[in-house]
Amino acid sequence: MLSEQSVATVRATLPAVGARLGDITERFYDGLFTAHPELLRDLFNRGNQAAGTQRQALAGSIAAFAAHLVAHPDERPDVMLGRIAHKHASLGVAPEQYAVVHEHLFSAIAAVLGDAVTPEVAAAWDEVYWLMANALIAIEKRLYVSAGQTGWRTWRVVGRIEETADVVTFQLRPADDGPVPDHRPGQYVSVRAQLPDGARQIRQYSLSAAPGSPLRQISVKRVHGDGAPDGEVSGHLHAQMREGGTLELSAPYGDLVLDAADAPLLLASAGIGVTPMIAMLEQLARTGHRAPVTVVHADRSPVAHALRADHEGFAAKLPDASVHFWYEQDAPDSAHTGLVDLSSVTVAPGTHAYLCGPLPFMRTVRTQLIELGVAPADIHYEVFGPDLWLAQG
Repeated sequence: MLSEQSVATVRATLPAVGARLGDITERFYDGLFTAHPELLRDLFNRGNQAAGTQRQALAGSIAAFAAHLVAHPDERPDVMLGRIAHKHASLGVAPEQYAVVHEHLFSAIAAVLGDAVTPEVAAAWDEVYWLMANALIAIEKRLYVSAGQTGWRTWRVVGRIEETADVVTFQLRPADDGPVPDHRPGQYVSVRAQLPDGARQIRQYSLSAAPGSPLRQISVKRVHGDGAPDGEVSGHLHAQMREGGTLELSAPYGDLVLDAADAPLLLASAGIGVTPMIAMLEQLARTGHRAPVTVVHADRSPVAHALRADHEGFAAKLPDASVHFWYEQDAPDSAHTGLVDLSSVTVAPGTHAYLCGPLPFMRTVRTQLIELGVAPADIHYEVFGPDLWLAQG
């Protein structure tokens, strides 16, 4: 892995580099998109770029990877790398693009840090970069082979369901009438949509139904600005996509999948984070999962709770399931008012937990689960959009 000489150099320079990573990534993206505007138009999420969240996620991943190598020179942070690789594979990232990123990233490092980037420092951080890049290339290659699909496949909208005022479910069938490849509950697909300005923007949406159906199903929340740009793809899909329309989809990817088949489970979601949990819950109902299943969900109100009937219905089919919903307003007698508080929830020993929702929600739930005795290694999560968990420490 990382050479002894580079370990010493990276350890010595990590505080300085880490302190300037925000400036480095900003300059990196500016240079990259100036040289390759097609990447911003057709690959990178323009909304995340405008909001700055992609820069935060990139800085966080670089810092976390380098810190891990310094602490454990002979090990790789495979969980982090796997999560990034799944996202890259869903976007169709190619090996040759890593050289393009390297060129502009190291140009930005040199510009920001100036004379501090000696040949020794440059060589050490170059080693860090290619360790990370080559690991991702190898993982992504295996994912492409496993998926059995390269590039994009056209799907036709055969159903549109208005779940809430802000969430629409699209049911999709292959336009070529070919088979629907299998997926694992909890995975997502990338959707590539052509927008009015000609850009082909890509977004990831969880598959909100279990495998085994002749259809794909995604449930899309219309993103409102809240200080950042409105969701241009979600807005386009809500406004323009009707039955008979077509979308381009990637193969399914994502590492938030059910692995502990016979263990007690806790599925916790908030808002549109419910989508992968619905697919998991449906699969558990189909397979007759007999261990305890605890269902937790938080939302603004019952009418804002997308797929609520499925949430309750699939849980009711399980022999040992408990359902706990929290609403900020208009909570019925069967639910709680306010924010999630697991202090009164029974969590079985050996529980494996799966979380999806806004980052503050997941941090809170994770802390509460650890206090209830759930092992940190058994708590898994999915972040919609750039993964800021690392970036925020």
